[in-house]
Amino acid sequence: MLVELRSRSQITIPAEVLKKLGAVEGDKFEVIEKEGGIFLCPVVVYPKPEMERIAKLIKETDIESRNLKAYDDVSKMFSDMGIDLDEIQD
Repeated sequence: MLVELRSRSQITIPAEVLKKLGAVEGDKFEVIEKEGGIFLCPVVVYPKPEMERIAKLIKETDIESRNLKAYDDVSKMFSDMGIDLDEIQD
C-alpha cells in the first residue's frame, strides 16, 4: 500500500490495516526508526498509579509462596490479578 506524507508530518494508515489490528481512534503506537524504515507498533499505556499498585502487590507477595505462571495474554494476567482493564483504560 502506498501512502503519502502530508503537512504537519501526518500519514493516513489505510482503514483495512487498522481493522486488521483492531486499532481505533485514540490508540497509541510506538514509532521506531530502524535501518531507513519507520515501524509503528501498537502499545497499551497504563496509568502510573495503577502500575504502582501492581508493583506493590508483587513486592508484598512472599517469593517462596509465589505461584509463578507464564501468560500469553496480558488481559488474562491482569484478570488473574483482579484488575479490570476496562475500568482503567477509559
